[in-house]
Amino acid sequence: MLDCVPNQFQSSSHGQVTTSYLTLERWLDSPVRHISSSQFIMSSFKRKSSSKTQSLPGTRPSPGSIATTITSTGIPSLDDILGGGLPLSCSFVVAAPDPHSSYGELVQKTFVSQGLACKQDVLVLGSDQDALDWVKGCMWFHSSASSNPSLEEDAEDQKPADEEQKIKIAWRYEQMKQFQTTVGSTSVSEDFCRTFDLTTRIPSFTIEKALNDGQLFTCNVLDTLDPTSWSECSSVTQTVLLNIEDVLSQRSSKILNTPLRICIPGLGSYAWGDLRTQDILRFLYQLRAILRRNPLACASIGLESHISTDTWGGPGWIQKLGWMCDGLITLDAFTTNPSLSTLFPSHHGLVHIHTLPSPHTLLPSSDRFSTLRGLSASVAEGGNSSGENNLAFKCTRKRLIFETMHLDVEGGVAERRTVPASSSNDVLDNYNSRVSSIPVPKTGLASVEVELDPGSAAKAVPTPSPSHDDTGASVVEEAQAPKPRLKKAKKTVAFRSDRPDLYDF
Repeated sequence: MLDCVPNQFQSSSHGQVTTSYLTLERWLDSPVRHISSSQFIMSSFKRKSSSKTQSLPGTRPSPGSIATTITSTGIPSLDDILGGGLPLSCSFVVAAPDPHSSYGELVQKTFVSQGLACKQDVLVLGSDQDALDWVKGCMWFHSSASSNPSLEEDAEDQKPADEEQKIKIAWRYEQMKQFQTTVGSTSVSEDFCRTFDLTTRIPSFTIEKALNDGQLFTCNVLDTLDPTSWSECSSVTQTVLLNIEDVLSQRSSKILNTPLRICIPGLGSYAWGDLRTQDILRFLYQLRAILRRNPLACASIGLESHISTDTWGGPGWIQKLGWMCDGLITLDAFTTNPSLSTLFPSHHGLVHIHTLPSPHTLLPSSDRFSTLRGLSASVAEGGNSSGENNLAFKCTRKRLIFETMHLDVEGGVAERRTVPASSSNDVLDNYNSRVSSIPVPKTGLASVEVELDPGSAAKAVPTPSPSHDDTGASVVEEAQAPKPRLKKAKKTVAFRSDRPDLYDF
């Protein structure tokens, strides 16, 4: 304590200790004393206080790390798979190998619609179709209704198609809540994620307003090609990257606190030319590097169907794509395999997760906070759970939903069967024919012989007693008494084998 007071009040001699303390008391009782900060010994630790910063529109902190800011993809169930949403400064790739469906394009359109709905800047690169016409085909929400689906719509979706599907045996369970296979948008705020309707399109005045305000940027891949620039840029991908950097540099010159969404649908289509595997890998790697330098930007890329399989890029092609981006999932529709659509009638395809974004953590936040994947329950139980859930997707009349996949009643058959199916008999016949065609060595078989004991067989068959009539002829009397009970003949079993040491009884 004496180190923080003036030197004239300090005394080291024993005789002046009392006088020094009395003088110190008068000095402390004085009304105002100006003491410099260098005379106090203060700790270097400071209490952490939450700084109130202006939040970005349509974003929120990640549940896994406060240093990560996430934004919604427009699909609540897909946000749950990603760990709450897509982090800024990250890239997300959706592969759809089915050429007869457009589920991957639905994800990209929802991504753009969510950006326009939450007042974020959106950059769309058109490939097969003009970028502006492609944006006009995006879905929208009903202005009269709230962002979250009403209880009536949810009940309508969960209502069985036929009244005969109601529970007839355990009728008490009808009032219980049905088993939930997905997550809803009731727990998500309106500013973060909207609920879009596939039957509604973006109003024309909304698109015009976004273009006039500089919120929407459109760019076509074919328009970016300049014959004079082929000497400098020998690839279409390099030209597209230069256009993206130009848009980001224009934003950096202004003081903007608005995130930018970059949507690239149809990467690898005919508009991109004859791309090689190294061109796509280099493009994704450089795009991720650009996003790292711009913390307020994120990108969603949709791959064409012919480059979404290993048959085009060789073995391990999908794994290589996952290394070049932050997140990669595959939407494998059942149209390529009709047997799966019969086995899972309530789903339209499987969801394969290859890579998940984790910008500021070692493990993705989806491992801890995803409800659909189910890994959080496995960690809570000490690793004794069954592991990650199987995921699938289905497209209803109004929305695209990602959910967990389960077998229906009777192992995939909706109705209980009392007779075997016709296909099961064919399978059994094929199995019997294959088993009968397998050659089996005779030396390795054991023979079993069954014989009837002749003595017991003779006793078991009763012989009628002859009788003589008046003429002396022998006549067999009809048994008036009940017939004696027949005894079963004893069986003698003989077991022979070429190797008696194997059958030691």
